Amino acid sequence: MMASTPFILTEAIGLSGIPEPAVVGYFATFNSGDFEATASLFDAEGVLHAPFTDPIIGQSAIATYLKTEALGMKLDPQQGMSQTLEDGNIQVQVNGLVQTPVFSVNVGWLFIVNSQPAILSATVKLLASPQELLNLRPFTKL
Repeated sequence: MMASTPFILTEAIGLSGIPEPAVVGYFATFNSGDFEATASLFDAEGVLHAPFTDPIIGQSAIATYLKTEALGMKLDPQQGMSQTLEDGNIQVQVNGLVQTPVFSVNVGWLFIVNSQPAILSATVKLLASPQELLNLRPFTKL
């Protein structure tokens, strides 16, 4: 049986309670705009599953993606839970907000971290209603 450990997140950079340094580093480096450092937290074959894209595989591809798609974003993790999986990896679920210059949206992150510790996968899911997602589209005049 897998044991779950809940935790509450404080400041986006002072993430007390997260048991995995790679996950703490993900939020800290992302919010500082150091996307090379964020990507280096992934395993060499690590995967980022971002909304509306195919899986992004490998540190170089993740860094390139973040540099083009994540500029100006700030992550605001708020609460989460971690558990040890049967294979020995750690699963960390975090809920919070992503803030952009134009909008903010509720988001869930699901990390799988190995014993290195390195992020094997990070999945970002939008936790918004279909109507909220439609409101995120940029307004264009016809």
